[in-house]
Amino acid sequence: MNGRLVLAGNVIADLVIEIPALPERGGDVIGTRTETTSGGGFNTLVAARRLGTEAVFAGLHGTGPYGDLVREALAAERVETLLPVRTDGDTGFTVALIDGGGERTFVTSFGVEATLTRADVDTVAAQLRPGDLVQLSGYGLALPGNGPLLSGFTAALPADITVCFDPAPLVADIPEAVLAPVLARADWLSANAREARLLSGHEDPRAAAAALRERLAPGAGVLVRADKDGCWLAAPGEAPTHVPGFPVDAVDSNGAGDAHVGSFLALLSQGHDPLTAARGANAAAAYAVTRPGPATAPDRTTLKNFLGLDPLAERLFRTEPH
Repeated sequence: MNGRLVLAGNVIADLVIEIPALPERGGDVIGTRTETTSGGGFNTLVAARRLGTEAVFAGLHGTGPYGDLVREALAAERVETLLPVRTDGDTGFTVALIDGGGERTFVTSFGVEATLTRADVDTVAAQLRPGDLVQLSGYGLALPGNGPLLSGFTAALPADITVCFDPAPLVADIPEAVLAPVLARADWLSANAREARLLSGHEDPRAAAAALRERLAPGAGVLVRADKDGCWLAAPGEAPTHVPGFPVDAVDSNGAGDAHVGSFLALLSQGHDPLTAARGANAAAAYAVTRPGPATAPDRTTLKNFLGLDPLAERLFRTEPH
């Protein structure tokens, strides 16, 4: 395929605060480390770009310190932007609380990225190429203004565009009228266990993967990410199968799901079959959680070294992407 990964979603700032544990309601806790970085869909773009797939940001970015931060970070990772700078406000931000166990809790405040227009989506659609992979997040669909526009944009994409949908934590807030057209058009759905449960009603990830595939068009596939346990893959035309993870000592899980999605799509775009791409994504996500920070997905050399003598390394890296 060798298509680009095009993020039709949000790249915002992450205000990361490490804490021993979440405070009780009305309480307080002293952070042990703070950092401001680019986050949101940035982590997905970085994961794909570092594995050798061209990545493009097709969302809004504003004027101000957070917008400047986002653009500088995208440029440093050689990620192109499709839409011009908005001058009527700044990019939004997320407060990411990382507790002593490495789990993350978010509070998000949106900026200009929540004010998408018809002209914006038309501009993006006009710049897509055959073979591109469009990544869509539930964060955008949950917004009252953006959701209907992105849903209509996705439903109208031609068949030579691969669509991947990540429901994101706000999936329960997406109106059915917005969600249904996206599920009908998605070629891949990648969800964590909680999101898969909310969408399918099944606690068991295997059952959730099977049920979710039934909600998609024929020929579509599902990934249910299960953190340290790897993922469940319901590839087109095949029964759901467990794809084991890679045991590591987790330091920071922030951005691990994005690393998994970006790596999976990058490896698919490079011609790997879904099972190989899923195993590679498991390895990339496992590596990512061993490093502090949200954008810690490995590049090709780092992932190859992480895999060591695992036969997957030979399958992934016997040829370089064009």
